[in-house]
Amino acid sequence: MATGKEIVVSGIRSTGYLHLGNYFGAIRNFLRMQEDFNCYFFVADWHSLTTHPDPKDLRGNVYRVLAENIASGLDPEKCVLYAQSDLPEIAELYLLLNMLAYMGELEKVPTFKDKVRLNPNNVNAGLLTYPVLMSADILIHRAVKVPVGKDQEQHLEMCRHYAQRFNSRYGELFPEPVAFNYGDNLVKIPSLDGSGKMSKSENEMSTLYLADSDDQIRKKVMKAKTDSGPTEPGTPMPDYIENLFLLMKLVSAPDTVKFFEGAYNGASIRYGDMKKQMGEDMVNFIAPIREKAKSIQEDSAYLQKVLKEGAEKARESANKTIREARKLIGIHYY
Repeated sequence: MATGKEIVVSGIRSTGYLHLGNYFGAIRNFLRMQEDFNCYFFVADWHSLTTHPDPKDLRGNVYRVLAENIASGLDPEKCVLYAQSDLPEIAELYLLLNMLAYMGELEKVPTFKDKVRLNPNNVNAGLLTYPVLMSADILIHRAVKVPVGKDQEQHLEMCRHYAQRFNSRYGELFPEPVAFNYGDNLVKIPSLDGSGKMSKSENEMSTLYLADSDDQIRKKVMKAKTDSGPTEPGTPMPDYIENLFLLMKLVSAPDTVKFFEGAYNGASIRYGDMKKQMGEDMVNFIAPIREKAKSIQEDSAYLQKVLKEGAEKARESANKTIREARKLIGIHYY
């Protein structure tokens, strides 16, 4: 890894299929970051255990998510790609940080409360201490920048608290990482039905997955929410039509977008034509990623090589941190 560059760490969930929202909301930023920083991107397989996935699915999920990310442009030569569980040092740091985490603060975390409400029969200790494990993921490489969405900002705030507590109790070791993305506005990709954003687990017909077939993409786009169109020029756009244009801007040529915006403003738009065009442009965008991901996924020897080499590089960094942490705490006896 290049020396002198700042360290960036981010996790990639090992459940669900990647979709357009993941690509434009996160992966596109990662592609720039791998050029500018020392990046550690890991597949968060330990985190997924809080929901008890079937063991026979776990391996396939990790391979698929990794293949989709590489197909989207993450380059194992430019960033470190590894599975979280390949770094036992993370588990050790998680244990040490748990001694600095307090029940009261963990129980108040909104994401924990949500999980308890949604799955009252599966309130395991892993769910409660999720922010501590996330902190260990970040602090193990002494990262200074973490690309997170709005929903993770509180977890990052807790990570800074744990870094502060460790440093004030045992001695200076951890930087306090900050949330980082290019530009101020993270792109939130709206769902095709105009309600909320695209999701891995909800509204499958309203989400465009990077694994969707050409026909599925066309079908989903044609079902996107529209109305009978503006009756007079200069009519303000309802939010679901604005969403449609936002999606179109991501994949269509500027001239195409301009044409349909002109048609809307002139009250002559035909949404059927617009959706047909957008469907084709979506196919042209998604199909190459899908096909590349498919061939990578079939090459398990290559994926194993990426994970093995990534784990070796990541462990080098993690090992230095854990040795320092043990020394500062006093856990070194010979």
